[in-house]
Amino acid sequence: MTTTPIRVLIADDQMMVRQGFTVLLDAEPGIEVVGQAVDGLDALAKVADLAPDVVLMDIRMPGLGGIEATRRLTASPDAAAKVLVLTTFDLDEYVYEALRAGASGFLLKDASAAELAHAVRVVAGGEALLAPAVTKRLIAEFSRVTRSARAPLKGRAGDLTERETEVLALIAQGLSNAEIAERLVVAEQTVKTHVSRILVKLGLRDRTQAAVHAFETGLVRPAGPWTP
Repeated sequence: MTTTPIRVLIADDQMMVRQGFTVLLDAEPGIEVVGQAVDGLDALAKVADLAPDVVLMDIRMPGLGGIEATRRLTASPDAAAKVLVLTTFDLDEYVYEALRAGASGFLLKDASAAELAHAVRVVAGGEALLAPAVTKRLIAEFSRVTRSARAPLKGRAGDLTERETEVLALIAQGLSNAEIAERLVVAEQTVKTHVSRILVKLGLRDRTQAAVHAFETGLVRPAGPWTP
């Protein structure tokens, strides 16, 4: 039985980065690099032509940068490609904005081949790449410093049930559906149902935006347990 490989587009203005990631990913089973883009506009055009499953998107590129390219790419309800933003530093101020724009997670450019492949598989599978030790700190910090510049939220936290609020808190801590199921002692399918309802009620696109929402609204406090 053969499975369709995960199709990846790499968008970065540095040729060495593009070529290096291409070599690493093409060596991984079940992953295929279908194209490279040199900036945001090039990435949008190639996404339309090549229909990748995952876009590795550099944040800082000339012309149209990664944040706006991500925002345009994920704006359509029919958008299929997941965006994994690339950054040099784990506290890059632009990473937070990329997550708010619709990216499914972020990856450091010095990631190992194993980390790179894992990130692509996680994002392609519909999960958010939210490492608790790094992404939680990132979201919390830039939620604080950009508090006055937030966009209006589509949904209200009060619409969530107590269990949905608990699941949202665990999403923000970086737990997968399987880990949440184990923590709450419920079936993984039950968790998937809760996640789907959370996204619908809050008008959010994916788990990453749900995590951002949790920190922005104060449902989850960075230094302590979640507070409904």
